[in-house]
Amino acid sequence: MKLRHSIVFALLFGLPAFAKSDRVIITSGTLEGTGRQATGVREFKGIPFAEPPVGDLRFAPTQPVPHWSGVRQATSFGPRCMQQAVFGDMNFRASGMSEDCLYLNVWTPAKSAREKLPVMVYFFGGGFVAGDGSEPRYDGESLAQKGIVTLTVNFRLGVFGFFAHPDLTKASIHHASGNNTLLDQVAALEWVRQNIAAFGGDPNKVTIAGESAGSFSVSALVASPLSKDLIAGAIGESGSLLGANSPTPLADAEQQGVKLLTALGAADLSALRAMPADRLLEAAGKPGMPRFSTVVDGYFLPESPAAIFAAGKQAHVPLLAGWNSEESNARAVLGTTAATPQNLEQAIARLYGAHAADVAKQYTAANDDEALQTATSLASDRMIAYSTWKWLDLAAQTGGKPVYRYFYARPRPPINAALGKVTPGLAGGVITGQPAQAPPPTPRGAVHSAEIEYALGNLATNKVFAWTPDDRKVSSVMEAFFANFIKTGNPNGPGLPQWPAVDNGVAAHFMRIDVDTRAETEQHRDRYLTLDKLAGQS
Repeated sequence: MKLRHSIVFALLFGLPAFAKSDRVIITSGTLEGTGRQATGVREFKGIPFAEPPVGDLRFAPTQPVPHWSGVRQATSFGPRCMQQAVFGDMNFRASGMSEDCLYLNVWTPAKSAREKLPVMVYFFGGGFVAGDGSEPRYDGESLAQKGIVTLTVNFRLGVFGFFAHPDLTKASIHHASGNNTLLDQVAALEWVRQNIAAFGGDPNKVTIAGESAGSFSVSALVASPLSKDLIAGAIGESGSLLGANSPTPLADAEQQGVKLLTALGAADLSALRAMPADRLLEAAGKPGMPRFSTVVDGYFLPESPAAIFAAGKQAHVPLLAGWNSEESNARAVLGTTAATPQNLEQAIARLYGAHAADVAKQYTAANDDEALQTATSLASDRMIAYSTWKWLDLAAQTGGKPVYRYFYARPRPPINAALGKVTPGLAGGVITGQPAQAPPPTPRGAVHSAEIEYALGNLATNKVFAWTPDDRKVSSVMEAFFANFIKTGNPNGPGLPQWPAVDNGVAAHFMRIDVDTRAETEQHRDRYLTLDKLAGQS
């Protein structure tokens, strides 16, 4: 009873919530973290922000976290969400894997609960099928040292997070289903609004950020009426739900759910909820099974993100976003054929049919080397760059706030020789301890996900690559850009190259981030306008 009274007293009167240097009092109880590190940062790991989505709550929208009595230990990461081993560059510090996985982690430099420091909430990448907030590349200690309360968040993945079905829609008071992953993220942001002051953070100064699927998430959260009032800024690294990666209509997603039940021989939702989580994960992941991802459900997303942004209905917050120089390899366009101007032209004809001439006009090559670079650019644009451009372009036109675009071009250094032979991973990383097997071509640029450790100041957490002083220089600059943006909504600051905002509603200026980081002017807008026209015709 005394503990409950102390919680209420602290919350009502705004007193410092640090009962001890390693404790905080939040709305659901008292947490004890790891204590202050040598860097001055305190860590709180494995904090539940929602009720475990198990049993009858499988496929249900996120529910409030239950209260607890006494002091809950927050000294280790919670379990990662259900997922298969898909990407070779993922390294987890989580305590196993479980359907009970809705936990978040906080790194704070604050010495009291009155500091009102800026906050960053980071959503991991992994195609919405893998990943975890415990991965070392997302560690929040470095940004926290720059005066930012930093969080990573877990959310349901794959069939557990995006399963839609007519019966789920019928049972919903919102007549919606399929976006529980995104509702998990909204619940995390609501938790931040209610509790981050206890960690010295300012609930009115929350920037959301993420890479790949995490960047898709950021674009969705900026668009959704459920979350747009919970954020003050947005950072997107490689990807959005605008353009080529737009969500599925609810009716189509529901039919995918019907197909899954039939394929699994489940009589109804109760049977699917009764299936052990590992069995459902394995069965739903088999080839030929329906795949589930974001949905225009009429609730979280009343309409497509592109329509929301076009109408200016999104959160009007500063945006910093961009993509990497080699998001996808040239083979995604050329296949196994050699990089020649003729083969590039033939590949474009195969991919675009009646529209090939329009595309070929924008993606030309005079020699083999140009053909390889142009094929790489087209593959990157098709995968993720065009969708990121679409987000930036519409935000600049309708968002009413500054927009900053980057192009990340620093290739990773060679693999650390002390590790021996390794195999490149599917997401741009490596699988260690296995013999090399037919690796893809040597990257011509910065592959998908390569910028994460640089941007978050976490090169030291990745022992695979032989980082150089130039890599540390790039990381220092990029992390400073991010930190400034989180604090002020503007990446510029002393000692950094001047980063111009997008002007006149046209993404004409961008920051090229490399050893020689500098502002440049758009050279290929017509490429994206062409792809945009084709996307509108599909």
